[in-house]
Amino acid sequence: MGSGNGKVYATVVLIRLIYAGMHILTKAAFNEGMSTTVFVFYRHAVAAIFLLPFAFLEIRKRPAPPLTFRLSVKIFAHGFYGMAGTINLYCIGLKYASATSSSAIFNIVPVVAFILAVMFRMETLKLRSIHGIAKASGILLCVAGVIVLALYQGPQLKSMNHHQLLKHHASAAAAAQIHHSNREWALGIFLMTTSVVIWSLWTVKQGPLLLEYPSKLLNTTLQCVFASVQSLAIALVLERDFSRWKLAGPVSLASVLFMGIVVAAISYYLQIWVIEKKGPVFLSMSMPLSLVFTMAIASFLLGEDVSLGSIIGSVLLVAGLYNVLWGKSREDKQQAAAAADETTDSGSDNGNVDVEKNAAAVQPAGGEKEEMDGGTRNDAGAKV
Repeated sequence: MGSGNGKVYATVVLIRLIYAGMHILTKAAFNEGMSTTVFVFYRHAVAAIFLLPFAFLEIRKRPAPPLTFRLSVKIFAHGFYGMAGTINLYCIGLKYASATSSSAIFNIVPVVAFILAVMFRMETLKLRSIHGIAKASGILLCVAGVIVLALYQGPQLKSMNHHQLLKHHASAAAAAQIHHSNREWALGIFLMTTSVVIWSLWTVKQGPLLLEYPSKLLNTTLQCVFASVQSLAIALVLERDFSRWKLAGPVSLASVLFMGIVVAAISYYLQIWVIEKKGPVFLSMSMPLSLVFTMAIASFLLGEDVSLGSIIGSVLLVAGLYNVLWGKSREDKQQAAAAADETTDSGSDNGNVDVEKNAAAVQPAGGEKEEMDGGTRNDAGAKV
């Protein structure tokens, strides 16, 4: 039992390290001069190429679910707003902000997903209950955290590491922090928050989509293929200078491969495995680990300075996340207890009915009893 839990905890730490690496390597690639739109295209293309062989093996093992034209259009649309569109927004926002702020904003994903689930009547929000108040306060804390991140930077807390491994990228990151105005920083936070909201909508809509097309692997592969085509079209429109299509350096190449293979494919299945073992709430509660890892590694590799506003905003976001998760967990426990009580009451009612039926079966009918009593009285009279 302990060994199994140890594997789950180790996998969760690995997932959060993967996401920390995603924020840092993507930022490093942009500091190296990589075009954001071209980067998104390469990322989706690598993910599609990596997943296609596994999809073919899946089809050879078992027949693929039927794919109608209407369903193809729906998957195409999911790939556009949930992958191509939202990641382009995220990358443009990250170019104007920092890896730490990007990781902090990702903590609102479960909160936004909950809000959308309430809007779609998949979840409830009862403000007169303790769990409802906790979830509502968590939402407000997350909103306050995003506002603080966007509008307040405050004094910079300098990196204590003066010998960064990526010196070129560290100097580029420092220059970017100096040259980016407050308006550009706020724009970056706004674009990343928008991308997270859209991605949360995509996660909520994956459940109904999987009911129509139940193969997770084929579903993901099709969306990656469609997103590759869509990202190519976006890059051709927005990036006319074809000299920018070249990988700027080794960090850009490592970032593209890491995003396409490790983040898009491997981490996806690791998360599914953790959810099957411990549930989605357990996985969501580990999200602040990515923020801690990103803050530490970005300081070590890129020499990123952390502003006081980023720290305050991050604390508010994490507090909001835990409020929502705690309220959701408490509500689930109450519902489970209520369902157990109903089952117990139903079982006792059925038991009482069975006892009454058995008693009725043992007791003779009214006519029979009268005949027996009459026969007894007659016998007694004869004896007298």
